[in-house]
Amino acid sequence: MNAPFNRSVGLLILEVVNSNPNGDPDLESDPRTLEADGRGIISPVSFKRKPRDLVLENGLAMDEARRTLKLGAKGDHNEYGILESRGRNRNEIIRMDRNSFLSSYWDARVFGNTFLESAKESADDDKETKDFKKKIKDGEVKVDHFISTGVIQVGVGVSIAPITIDRMTNTNKSGVQEGKDRGMAPLGFRVVRHAIYAIPYFVNPSMAARNGTTENDIKLFEFLAPHAYSQTASVVRSDIRCLQIWRGRHKSPLGSCPDHLFLDALTPRVKNGVNSPKTRDDYEFPEPDTTLSERFEAIEDLCTKDWDSK
Repeated sequence: MNAPFNRSVGLLILEVVNSNPNGDPDLESDPRTLEADGRGIISPVSFKRKPRDLVLENGLAMDEARRTLKLGAKGDHNEYGILESRGRNRNEIIRMDRNSFLSSYWDARVFGNTFLESAKESADDDKETKDFKKKIKDGEVKVDHFISTGVIQVGVGVSIAPITIDRMTNTNKSGVQEGKDRGMAPLGFRVVRHAIYAIPYFVNPSMAARNGTTENDIKLFEFLAPHAYSQTASVVRSDIRCLQIWRGRHKSPLGSCPDHLFLDALTPRVKNGVNSPKTRDDYEFPEPDTTLSERFEAIEDLCTKDWDSK
């Protein structure tokens, strides 16, 4: 079986300034940190939510992606729906056959999915749904396409150095509680003062046949990744800058270089003599050298890639 594309490895470099890249619900939305050394972390789920939202919004980013990547053009039979979205009809989805399901949902193709829980019986199910779920339970209907590993795996993002968290109280001129003419959220604004984060990702073509993933699906992820934070900014994520996204495309489907060599070579480092980095100038940002480049078919920075020139 021929793979539709070669293996790839990538590294997103983010600069976080007075923003919260990923709040921890167990710590009142404090920026997530590693207990061992105080470095900040960004969960894979948190990052993947950003490109999902851009596709789901179907706004400016997707307009540009369709034009540039020619999504939906001749030969592109997939749709670009989002499985992980509010308001989805779970009972309708579990009735979809393999081809219909995989061709409908972009995020199920690239990130994988675990949708088998939809087959659990519910008191709200009508007779037709109950009968269908019984067939699933009895093995009469195959639903293996509802659980699969994604072609793109995003790793845990970790800051290069320990982070400093600032906490402030938010106030509201108009009251939100009965009997009060003003509002207050004590320590409700929790942000990282400054940090550089590195998020790895991996593209595994071995799963493409199972998920129906095409090269266009991968290109859409790469096209959206540089805009993931700027186009989904919020009050506490107002200034997260995508500095670099190094993408190394291997020379073969199985890979032509150990991924860790790519990640180790391109991960930023705190400059010698700097004990407590406070600005971008306190870090070194490596670039691919000749030895590394020779191991790959191509190494590019997706933040500066000219998609129109391809």
